[in-house]
Amino acid sequence: MPDVLSQNEIDDLLKALSTGELDVREVVQDNSEKRIKPYDFKRPNKFAKDQLRTLEMIHENYARLVSTFLSGYLRNFVTVDLISVEQLTYYEFTNSLSNPTILALCEMGSLSGNMIFEINPSLTYAIIDRVLGGYGKGDMKARNFTEIEETIMRNLLEKTIGLLVEPWRNVIEISPRIVKMETNSQFIQIMSPNEIIALITMRLQVGETEGMINLAIPHLSVEPIVSKISTKYWFTSAIDNKDRGDARLLERRIENASVLLRVILGECAITVEEFSQLQVGDVLRLNKISDKPLDMYVDNNHIFGVKPGVKRNRVAVKIVDIVRKGDEYNE
Repeated sequence: MPDVLSQNEIDDLLKALSTGELDVREVVQDNSEKRIKPYDFKRPNKFAKDQLRTLEMIHENYARLVSTFLSGYLRNFVTVDLISVEQLTYYEFTNSLSNPTILALCEMGSLSGNMIFEINPSLTYAIIDRVLGGYGKGDMKARNFTEIEETIMRNLLEKTIGLLVEPWRNVIEISPRIVKMETNSQFIQIMSPNEIIALITMRLQVGETEGMINLAIPHLSVEPIVSKISTKYWFTSAIDNKDRGDARLLERRIENASVLLRVILGECAITVEEFSQLQVGDVLRLNKISDKPLDMYVDNNHIFGVKPGVKRNRVAVKIVDIVRKGDEYNE
């Protein structure tokens, strides 16, 4: 906030102006200076806010899927909440990881590059304890993981990472799979330290144990589809897919609908006595001229003009005129 002048300071200022000791032009400052926005070349912003928001929505859905899956897999109450989606350098991410920790290097299928899935050691101990029949306590001291423990976590992470397919479907079809697992971040150098990644952080709670899960997605991997990672595109695609699906469903239902078609050869008026005396070979004179189209009715609506004939030894009619189209009815 700007400084507020006291009454004495105001009086002194007015006195100086009136006596000429202070020039008004010195008081008025030039406010036409250009605003300068700082830019860090070591850490450029490659993800727009809208794109980070889309990643946030995608992984909010993913967090719900993981929560449901782990609750059944561990047979314990598990909650997963998305904490943040931010961009930072790969060095900042790896430098913040503890050692040892569980790191899974994952291919994304249709996307180039690899994603890193990291799970906090306290959570790892709790999950392993729960899988092996314990209560799921994660209060073990930090130590290296055994081969059995790494195998248990790999099997779990393969199922957990597979859940990414559904949340990403509105953007692109992916088929993630684990290609490598490590417990030391120094052994996973998949890109330059200054490369930008999108870091998705989720809080996972297993019983009374709580920890963090991190997904690191390199900007280079999503750069080919960066135009699709926006809130506008995401919702538009979802609406378009829904509209096309509804249209196809409506078409199938219409195609299977039964419609009554009737062709009227003509009409004539006779008495009940004449009707009762009709014999084979009698001729009734109709009100239709033989070379004029006959009337075809769809239900009770006169729609077509047709010519009678035979096709494959069956009585048939050929449509030669459309009297009224379906959209001309105002019923």
